[in-house]
Amino acid sequence: MYNEFYGFKEPPFNLTPNSRFFFASDKHAEALSSLVYAINQRKGFIVITGEIGSGKTTVTRALLNKLDAKTDVALIANTHLGSRDLLMAILDDLEIEYKPGPKARLLSQFTEYLIRQLKNRVNVVLIIDEAQNLKPSVLEEVRMLSNLETEEEKLIQIILIGQPELKKKLCLPQLEQLRQRVAVYYHLKPLDRQESRKYILHRLKVASGTDRRYFTDAAIERIYEYSIGVPRIINHICDQSLLSGYIDEIQTIDEHLVQQVILDSPLLQPSSARKNLNEKGIESWEKSHAL
Repeated sequence: MYNEFYGFKEPPFNLTPNSRFFFASDKHAEALSSLVYAINQRKGFIVITGEIGSGKTTVTRALLNKLDAKTDVALIANTHLGSRDLLMAILDDLEIEYKPGPKARLLSQFTEYLIRQLKNRVNVVLIIDEAQNLKPSVLEEVRMLSNLETEEEKLIQIILIGQPELKKKLCLPQLEQLRQRVAVYYHLKPLDRQESRKYILHRLKVASGTDRRYFTDAAIERIYEYSIGVPRIINHICDQSLLSGYIDEIQTIDEHLVQQVILDSPLLQPSSARKNLNEKGIESWEKSHAL
């Protein structure tokens, strides 16, 4: 709606993850590098966690763009599944022709596929998003998939992506074997003040192709103070601010307009409700839930 008014080729703060807008903050770049490294080195199990809206899905999209033709990927987003349905979803996403039947038959066919891919030097990667929703029994079945290996390397690389509840779930006694198999773990923290500023400017530049100033420094500071560096909240505030600016024919968004957007939006919680998202709170959480 406001694209023409501001000269955007596309909306800069769309809530739908788009890898073209990927901002390589130190945190996001490190998470992406950890994933690429673990896949290339066939490490087996990788776990990535982060708060809601921290950019986990965007990192995943950026990862998919980095993988070459010698990598087959199954991306599972529906995690309210039993173990048999999950296995069928993996087979379907990899476009493997299989004969339906009991779980043992499905697993046998999947193993045959993995062995063929290994002979062809194709790396098979399973990515499970929102993995915190998986039942412990299903997570244990996923762990069993990681047992598919030769003497030298894993037949499948498994990436679990989820909210901090996933880390807590992995600490359950019945999932100790899975926890011990995690080769790479990374927790994606919110952006700091400087990263938040660069994030906003980056998305504006990608959308406009220019270095035009759309937000005042004070407006960007107010966005950071409220969002505490969570990308999804930043996107929502910026998008609604640009929409309000378009309606009022305001070319440069200031802190007063941003503040009004924050007060008027029913989707934005009071900032006091997210004080636990600051750096000290996250570090404390990590220490108390160490794997």
